[in-house]
Amino acid sequence: MGGLIYLVDTNVWLEGLLQQERVKEVQSFLEQVAASELAITEFSIYSIGIVTIALEKTEIFEKFLSDIVSNPAITKILLDSEDLKKLISVHKKQKLDFDDSYQYLAAEKHNLTIVSFDTHFDRTDLKRKTPAEILK
Repeated sequence: MGGLIYLVDTNVWLEGLLQQERVKEVQSFLEQVAASELAITEFSIYSIGIVTIALEKTEIFEKFLSDIVSNPAITKILLDSEDLKKLISVHKKQKLDFDDSYQYLAAEKHNLTIVSFDTHFDRTDLKRKTPAEILK
């Protein structure tokens, strides 16, 4: 493949990091898709930090920072103030909460496929794919 294709949502990262029900699916996805095809929003990075630290799993966050965030092949996306002004209209039009609206905007701006377990994206024009669907 080659080139940026997928915006990986917070819940996918957390599923793998916290060894939850679909951990094998996430691991397979991350093993089979090139890092250069992946993107993560800064919002997801902060959210993962909030969750892992609240769970007293700082070692998981440290490993995530060194393996994912420090990986130069994985694109980090930060929406600017002009993008954020669009967030309210996305929220209203797509009926998404703040974090999903943020992910939606990032994917739309960079023409990315959202990789998520969150079914809220299914009712948007962008939709989403699960890690398993990407690997089919």
